[in-house]
Amino acid sequence: MSARLPVLSPPRWPRLLLLLLLLLGAAPGPRRSGAFYLPGLAPVNFCEEEKKSDECKTEIELFVNRLDSVESVLPYEYTAFDFCQASEGKRPSENLGQVLFGERIEPSPYKEDDKIRWASRWDYILESMPHTHIQWFSIMNSLVIVLFLSGMVAMIMLRTLHKDIARYNQMDSTEDAQEEFGWKLVHGDIFRPPRKGMLLSVFLGSGTQILIMTFVTLFFACLGFLSPANRGALMTCAVVLWVLLGTPAGYVAARFYKSFGGEKWKTNVLLTSFLCPGIVFADFFIMNLILWGEGSSAAIPFGTLVAILALWFCISVPLTFIGAYFGFKKNAIEHPVRTNQIPRQIPEQSFYTKPLPGIVMGGILPFGCIFIQLFFILNSIWSHQMYYMFGFLFLVFIILVITCSEATILLCYFHLCAEDYHWQWRSFLTSGFTAVYFLIYAIHYFFSKLQITGTASTILYFGYTMIMVLIFFLFTGTIGFFACFWFVTKIYSVVKVD
Repeated sequence: MSARLPVLSPPRWPRLLLLLLLLLGAAPGPRRSGAFYLPGLAPVNFCEEEKKSDECKTEIELFVNRLDSVESVLPYEYTAFDFCQASEGKRPSENLGQVLFGERIEPSPYKEDDKIRWASRWDYILESMPHTHIQWFSIMNSLVIVLFLSGMVAMIMLRTLHKDIARYNQMDSTEDAQEEFGWKLVHGDIFRPPRKGMLLSVFLGSGTQILIMTFVTLFFACLGFLSPANRGALMTCAVVLWVLLGTPAGYVAARFYKSFGGEKWKTNVLLTSFLCPGIVFADFFIMNLILWGEGSSAAIPFGTLVAILALWFCISVPLTFIGAYFGFKKNAIEHPVRTNQIPRQIPEQSFYTKPLPGIVMGGILPFGCIFIQLFFILNSIWSHQMYYMFGFLFLVFIILVITCSEATILLCYFHLCAEDYHWQWRSFLTSGFTAVYFLIYAIHYFFSKLQITGTASTILYFGYTMIMVLIFFLFTGTIGFFACFWFVTKIYSVVKVD
């Protein structure tokens, strides 16, 4: 077993440039200057006993956290075993993120008397972290993939596609116009509503919710608001944002469902509110039952579960209904071309333009951009290491968005040239298939990197992994769909059609 001994007054990691701008902007005059600290960045001052005042502390309080083991994902409270005895005292309250991660802070019997150990209290964590050159290697690897895809997309957009549009428009202006060919041939079917449009619109709404939540969370983490020193702040921020982002989820789902010709708006908004969140909560609840049965400190208390349900039903669901109301109230999305009444028959496809091979190939490049960073994230979750390189993570997030978009656009163009106009589900699944590679990597990580034993720990690992895979599937799939929707709308709006 290994015990965590966190200090509740850890050092803050300020962003020098941001603070410099704030300090300069907060100076009212040449004689007296004032400034303020960003939340989560204010330092705590300590001084000797004879210099004690209201602005500095003389005693450093040490607290103990849960007990972890490399052979189990089941954490236990510090006092769960006879050899770990905490001192009697007031127990600090944990925030929502700490409770969800199973952290249980308690007073400790330890006293800090030596002032190179207070100064070096983070050294053992920083020294255990991977060096930054590995992170830069990950970034460079991702940038190479982005540059390759960008070159391919640029070649299509600036050369091939430009020539296609010029040729199509020139043919329309001549009297002896030949028969249409290529991607223009399917202009009368390109915006035909997809099968299972209800489910696709629900996925898009939930994916939009996750996409915005991830972006805002990582952005604030880069600014230092969600420093690892503030335990549980990252998870708390993510959960609160997800709850408050019910409105864009309902709006996006309603807009696309209406454009697909759907009329069952009540079913649409209910599925948007409960389908994907319900699957995540059901999985989470089953995992929590196992934690309860094992007596682990990671088991969520009943009161916290009630609070989470209250956030979901009382805040997120009403906001989703509000977003859906405005989405259905607006006119349907106007497409640049009309849809024919009779669907066009799709010709026989080659192996590479069939749906499954394209979907499988489409997820490889986006996964190649993140697999190194994914290793560090899994280490922080399952190997009890602290993750603090949010700048790298935010950059990888941006690269992932670009890669998913470009890979989906590239494959979409090839399929349209093969006269296959079923792009809606294919674009979502092409980018979303990155989550399947995520799952495969998580399985590899479990057998090659972890030393977990026991049935309960194994079930918990794969149970929580499936939650992450579902979230990642919705996240990447939504990116691919939006990129392809923009691409298709753009190219068919610049050609002349009868």
